[in-house]
Amino acid sequence: MIKKFIRKILGVKDQRDPSEPVILGPDEHRIDPKNVSPNAVRVTQTLQEAGFKAFVVGGAVRDLLLGVKPKDFDIATDATPEEVKRLFRRAFIIGRRFQIVHVMFGQELLEVTTFRGNGSNNAPKDEHGRVLRDNNFGPQHEDAARRDFTINAMYYDPATQSVLDYHGGIEDIRAKCLRIIGMPEARYREDPVRMLRVVRFAAKLGFTIEPSTRAPIPVMAPLIDNVPAARVFDEMLKLLLSGHALACLKELRAAGLHHGLLPLLDVVLEQPIGMKFVTLALESTDNRVKAGKGVSPGFLFASLLWHQVLEKWNAYRAAGEAPIPALHLAADDVLETQTDNLALQRRIATDMRDIWAMQPRFERRAGRAPYKLLEHPRFRAGYDFLLLRCASGELPAEIGEWWTEFYDAEGGERERLVAAASTREREGGAAPKKRRRRSRKPSGEGAPAAAPESAGGE
Repeated sequence: MIKKFIRKILGVKDQRDPSEPVILGPDEHRIDPKNVSPNAVRVTQTLQEAGFKAFVVGGAVRDLLLGVKPKDFDIATDATPEEVKRLFRRAFIIGRRFQIVHVMFGQELLEVTTFRGNGSNNAPKDEHGRVLRDNNFGPQHEDAARRDFTINAMYYDPATQSVLDYHGGIEDIRAKCLRIIGMPEARYREDPVRMLRVVRFAAKLGFTIEPSTRAPIPVMAPLIDNVPAARVFDEMLKLLLSGHALACLKELRAAGLHHGLLPLLDVVLEQPIGMKFVTLALESTDNRVKAGKGVSPGFLFASLLWHQVLEKWNAYRAAGEAPIPALHLAADDVLETQTDNLALQRRIATDMRDIWAMQPRFERRAGRAPYKLLEHPRFRAGYDFLLLRCASGELPAEIGEWWTEFYDAEGGERERLVAAASTREREGGAAPKKRRRRSRKPSGEGAPAAAPESAGGE
């Protein structure tokens, strides 16, 4: 009893046989079976009836234990990928680094992995120790040891409603603690993306990172540069679309990881206007995610990189370029740099360029220009971006208010607004008094952008 108390004070976990799990029954773990996907139950049942072990595993079990209905369900089994594929009509083996099976039921995708063995010592690695390919299979307790964090290393059997816990994950969930399995330095070297994952989970779950898990991160952060850019982009997208993007970015900066994600992010966040703009954009994104609404990656990255574009845009204009050509040159410069750094897909980069290119056109409110801009297929994205600029203080609020009225108006009212704007441009005077309309409310809790068409994609 005294030893247990001392270990608790010192943060040392009780020693246990890692090959023998603690088995928790329904009364102990209190998972609600209604939160488990019927298709996940179907997959585990099919595998078990074929003579294999099969469990819901990883983040789904963690969320179930936290009383949250998981969005995705992963299955772990002792069946090989080929054996899994033969049991399901719509099953596809994918992956080179880790071979897994995707099983489809309508629109729901379930990921089925075979238990991994402790063969990573012999697996191909790069010069920095990152595992390049590892398809060694093994027993369940070795699979548990191969997982990243204790809270993600538990297995749930829907048939018996029991949870198998090999590394004290249930204790860490109750203590709201994130702890890596094994030696942190070795685990981060095997897969540097784990450093990004621990930050994401900490921010998303409101957990504390256990000291020995956090300590190596600032020193080992440069290893992320050796990870393929596409993998870093995928992890970054999960982070930004977690519903806790602002908290994640703050945690990234605290852990010294931000340069591996968004180069120059520190510079952006340290500028008063830039910080407010990015904060508003991320708050808007978080509100949409929490409300179950879609978010456009193009809109999000256009917001995050806008002040890099703005700085170059102003520089080109100061050098004598006309506003619109100057903006195109600035966008080219930023995208040329960031496309390589972030592995931006061409579709996302195109959306970003469209949103940026519309911005000077919002300042032209005379003649037919507003009507033509209204017909742009990405108008709502550009309009919401304009509202962000106004809300952050970059542009006068009057511009956003005018476009809100113009967008809501019809026929003669639009003509009146354009005529008033034309008169103002000719006279160079103050804007005439306008009839006040209800402002277009952003989605979520009052953030300024985040309209469905802009932040939610097409």
